[in-house]
Amino acid sequence: MKSSVVSSTAPGEETGSRRLPTGWRSYTSPEGQRYYVNSCSKETTWRRPSSSDEALQRLLARQNSSPYASGSHSSAKASQPPETTDVPLRRSTINKQPLGSVSPAKRQIKEVKETKITINCVTFPLPGEGPEQQLLKPSEWSYCDYFWTDKKDPQGTTSVAGFEVPLQKLLKGKQMQKEMAEFVHERIKIEEEYAKNLSKLSLSPLAAQEEGTLGEAWTQLKKSLHDEAEVHLKFSNKLHSEVEKPLLTFRADNFKKDLKKYDHHIADLRKQLASRYASVEKSRKALADRQKDLEVKTQQLEIKHGNKMEEDIKKARRKSTQAGDDLMRCVDLYNQTQCKWFEEMVTTSMELEKLEVERIEWIQQHLRQYTTLRHETDMFNQSMVEPVDQLLQNVDPAKDRELWVKENKTGDVRPVDMDI
Repeated sequence: MKSSVVSSTAPGEETGSRRLPTGWRSYTSPEGQRYYVNSCSKETTWRRPSSSDEALQRLLARQNSSPYASGSHSSAKASQPPETTDVPLRRSTINKQPLGSVSPAKRQIKEVKETKITINCVTFPLPGEGPEQQLLKPSEWSYCDYFWTDKKDPQGTTSVAGFEVPLQKLLKGKQMQKEMAEFVHERIKIEEEYAKNLSKLSLSPLAAQEEGTLGEAWTQLKKSLHDEAEVHLKFSNKLHSEVEKPLLTFRADNFKKDLKKYDHHIADLRKQLASRYASVEKSRKALADRQKDLEVKTQQLEIKHGNKMEEDIKKARRKSTQAGDDLMRCVDLYNQTQCKWFEEMVTTSMELEKLEVERIEWIQQHLRQYTTLRHETDMFNQSMVEPVDQLLQNVDPAKDRELWVKENKTGDVRPVDMDI
């Protein structure tokens, strides 16, 4: 996106096996494409200039400085034959394309438009144009690689900045965290109510008169309910302190304010980028107007000669050159602003990604604490059931009968027959 120079070669320096014409310098864009800039005319092109281009520039320069262009023409000077050049050109070809009719900036814009597209004031390469971009963090599905373009809202009427998507993910995560805490709170209420009911049931007088080994097992079973109630009450207390409370208090204070700061920062950079883009479009229109004005005046000069007309052409050419310079300056400022936005997008997106990882790991840690406490509760309950189970295994109907008979017997002398 940023069109700053990555590497360059000096004017006239060898590029490959061929030498650049005088006044040309080659550069390499961040995308790896080589382009060329003429330090005199400020022309920028993706096509490598050749010696024939240099000859054409000399010919056009001579035409520009000729009496025909300056207004001090005379029949003697006008009749002088042109100097020979490296490339044979017909005079009609030169007259059809006077100097300044198509500026270097305009040619540059035309070539850029063929390889790039601007969407919502952000410039992207066209599909299939230029070298393939590499992901900043390959194989990681990082936020910094996948949220550059804006997203249409469900109604399709407005666009949502790509940065808003992971930002909303974090806000949604905060809400999910809150709902998880509410879920755990409901679980705590169930545990508390369960513990209360178990404790109450353990005091029930039902079957209190059961005797023997079965009575002992029954008494232990009721006692285990009281112990189990205590375990569940402790479980609910630990759920509150070790699960619910951490979920509620994690990033409870300024988290949303911090996210808003990120949002406003990126949004401000996008506004600056939109402003720079508007300046580029305004400068582009101004350049097109100046080019059109220069072309009209040049065509008029071919029909009607005069000092005033030639002075007007000089002014129009100066204005066209100035407009081209203004456009290049605006494009440079736009690229600088887009570069700043790009850098902040990468930095901030990775910060959001880090925050999301921290949130998930925090919730994972405390949900695992929930399962740990649940296992502990089961273990305690099991330990309380074991004595009951042991007593139930020792229940002996014969022994119970013995104990009961001993305690309740009315006599062991059996009746006999009556004598007459």
